[in-house]
Amino acid sequence: MTKYIFVTGGVTSSLGKGIISASLAKLLQSRGYRVTIQKFDPYINIDPGTLNPYEHGECYVTEDGAETDLDLGHYERFLNTPTSQANNITTGRIYQNVINKEREGAFLGKTVQVVPHITDEIKRNIRILGESGNYDIVITELGGTVGDIESLPYIEAVRQFRWEIGSGNSLVIHLTLIPFLAAAGELKTKPTQHSVKMLLEYGIQPDILVCRTEHHINMEIRKKIALFCNVNINAVIESIDAQTIYDVPLLMLKEQLDKTVLTKLKLSHKSEPNLDSWKDFLGRLKNPTSEVRIALVGKYVELPDAYKSITESFIHAGSKNECKVKVEYIPSEQLTPENAVERLKNVHGVLVAPGFGERGFEGKIEAIRYVRENNIPFFGICLGMQCAVVEFGRNVLGLKNADSTEMNENTPHPVIAMMEEQKKIKNKGGTMRLGAYACDLKKGSKAAAIYGKTHITERHRHRYEFNNKYLKQYEDAGLIPSGDQS
Repeated sequence: MTKYIFVTGGVTSSLGKGIISASLAKLLQSRGYRVTIQKFDPYINIDPGTLNPYEHGECYVTEDGAETDLDLGHYERFLNTPTSQANNITTGRIYQNVINKEREGAFLGKTVQVVPHITDEIKRNIRILGESGNYDIVITELGGTVGDIESLPYIEAVRQFRWEIGSGNSLVIHLTLIPFLAAAGELKTKPTQHSVKMLLEYGIQPDILVCRTEHHINMEIRKKIALFCNVNINAVIESIDAQTIYDVPLLMLKEQLDKTVLTKLKLSHKSEPNLDSWKDFLGRLKNPTSEVRIALVGKYVELPDAYKSITESFIHAGSKNECKVKVEYIPSEQLTPENAVERLKNVHGVLVAPGFGERGFEGKIEAIRYVRENNIPFFGICLGMQCAVVEFGRNVLGLKNADSTEMNENTPHPVIAMMEEQKKIKNKGGTMRLGAYACDLKKGSKAAAIYGKTHITERHRHRYEFNNKYLKQYEDAGLIPSGDQS
């Protein structure tokens, strides 16, 4: 029978439930268990696809085309296994499913209520991955903080679910904060006590407490937390601030979080975790032999989480090459023909990031013009690639006012245009080209050399693409579209 782990958060948000969930999953996976993680988000949007990145960070796209929370990116990077639409559920989707069933008459005239109908739908989504037969353990991260009004149905659903599947088949890990009061010179456990008390009021006794802290927790504090929060002393886990998120699995291994979890779930410890490749990755990451500076040009750079997957990919690529990658965030709105040289002259490469809308578009064009004219390595992703096409059209091909129809519907040279199948779509949510698409690369191209093969798949999230009416002009001038959709 599949075992279930629920991760809740208390005291404050942004404590790192996603990283703790991913780290625990990594440890269990390294012991030989098949593990997956799902995230329940309490907001009423159907998915984060229509959210401004400033609201919730990047929108992470899965291979099956789901627009999801950025924590799913952490899950995939830690476990090296793909996630899907079933791994991210929002309150909006829960209510949409229930309301659709009500409209279909599925409830036979019953009054539709939060309990049991909404909680039943939450429990159904908890079970989907567990009943697939693909996993031994399902970790479910509950977004938000205990005490939030919007989180209550999820807490109640977890209470019901645990009662239904019986003891020993699930556990609750509560992530909480142990703040350090500088004036008093001591750590304080009271916020954690209150957070656990609130969980108890909802009918859930946490099995394990993971305590986020800036200072080490001594045995006296552990005993106090265990006594007042009604948990075993070995179930009080210290989660101290780390140099990098990739240290956390090793810190949790040292705290024996995985052993405590397996004992409580009555599962075999199997072999000791095999983390050799993880340690090798960390060793390369922390001991670079060279350094490069990369400018990331985007419109949301004030919130680095808006480009989380990009910055994490720099970390992984840097580690592989024993190179420290220093990312310099440059707001595209601030780039002009007059200052582009000054802002970009000291970097080794430039990445122009994805985005929507015309704000900062011309700044991206200026960055691309500079790197092209000065032969600086450049990578344009999504809108960044489209900006490169527009810049080349304007400044090399001489196509005056060349543009994307997203920015200028009346451009005389629509070198980037909306895909035909998108032109009749009215609703914005979940209607872009989404998910993994196959692509055949031209032999001898730089792309084929980098991939080491000619047939690839990459994930898409866009409505606009290169206008093939201009293909020959671009190729004749030296800009080579090296991939064709399979």
